[in-house]
Amino acid sequence: MPSLRLTSPIAIGVVASVTTLSLLAGRCDAVGPEPQLLWPDGAPGAVGDEDVDRPLIRVYRPEGPANGAAVVIFPGGGYGALATDHEGHQFAKWFNRFGVTAAVVRYRLGRRYQHPAPLQDAQRAVRYMRHHANEFGIDPHRIGVMGFSAGGHLASTVSTHYDDGDESSDDPLERLSCRPDFTILGYPVISLMSDFGHKGSARNLLGDDPDPELLKSLSNETQVTEDTPPAFLFHTTEDRGVPVQNSLVYYRALVEHGVPAELHAYQNGPHGVGLGIGDPVLYSWKDRLQDWMQTSGLLTDVERAAVSGKITENGKPVSRGTITLIPLDDPENRPIAWGRIGRGNYTIPADRGPTIGMHKIVIRDLGTVVPEPTIEDIRELTAGKEYHIEIVAGDNANVFTIDLPAAE
Repeated sequence: MPSLRLTSPIAIGVVASVTTLSLLAGRCDAVGPEPQLLWPDGAPGAVGDEDVDRPLIRVYRPEGPANGAAVVIFPGGGYGALATDHEGHQFAKWFNRFGVTAAVVRYRLGRRYQHPAPLQDAQRAVRYMRHHANEFGIDPHRIGVMGFSAGGHLASTVSTHYDDGDESSDDPLERLSCRPDFTILGYPVISLMSDFGHKGSARNLLGDDPDPELLKSLSNETQVTEDTPPAFLFHTTEDRGVPVQNSLVYYRALVEHGVPAELHAYQNGPHGVGLGIGDPVLYSWKDRLQDWMQTSGLLTDVERAAVSGKITENGKPVSRGTITLIPLDDPENRPIAWGRIGRGNYTIPADRGPTIGMHKIVIRDLGTVVPEPTIEDIRELTAGKEYHIEIVAGDNANVFTIDLPAAE
């Protein structure tokens, strides 16, 4: 096969750039915020005093205004290594872009350390962020965890194995709850006892011959209760390293226990994609995550309210349509509320309702349910005019009957 030589000035420039990038990629300079010891007096069960015996946390604070939300990130690596760049540092910087404070944890690894050491480090990291909430400008009730692969197992473990703290402890951190307020899982290891579980993670975490009861206890789909934090899950069907069934069983358990959950399972994509940079489809999953955080009210501490009422057009009920309430104040962080109109009536419950304050209303007519089409296209009945309502606190305080003129 003939060789290909690039000789044009443009081509030479491309080769030079690639060479430079390759050299930079091989550097090991420390980047990011200065790490802090999770256990300044030594981690429980430490077997030495080397770097690997000292769990660390790096806190990334937004350059602009912080919205009060925080995410503690556990990179993956099969409980034997840590993919700190593409499953840690890069996500922390991404969270910072929309006002979220992030922290990346270097937790203890097998086989030097096995359970419960990684869980102790994860619990400590949540307590650490809660203890420093005022310093970091975060809400102690909006601290979530995020994990990838085995780090996803750790994130789901701290989400199902937590405590309210020890009030009698001399350590102020240990007096605080380690329960996360929400959970974000990227292609996570969930089950350690199923055929689709990740055997390498189980060996590094529990050894070669683990107690069957411990295997079950750390198969986190079996530990979900109605008090488990809400969760967002991302996976790909193509994943051969950690099969998508891991996310499916955790999602199913959340749904069965009435815990709010959202799952995005993409068809294509190998294990360990991180942000999915370069893939036009997978790269969008981070946007769905931001949407979920916004619509779940995690990016603001403003109270939400239930809304209900009736929508008519020239006195006639809108047969089938939608109502959207867009906050006028802080629209990037406050959730947008949405509801379905049926026979003129609409109801949006408080858990996904609008926040207290002024909102713009957008009302659309989707047509009626009959064999033949009745409208050329979806009609925005509020087009051309601004309709605003104020949402106030109080039960049954936001009932609005709106009669619109016929759309032009």
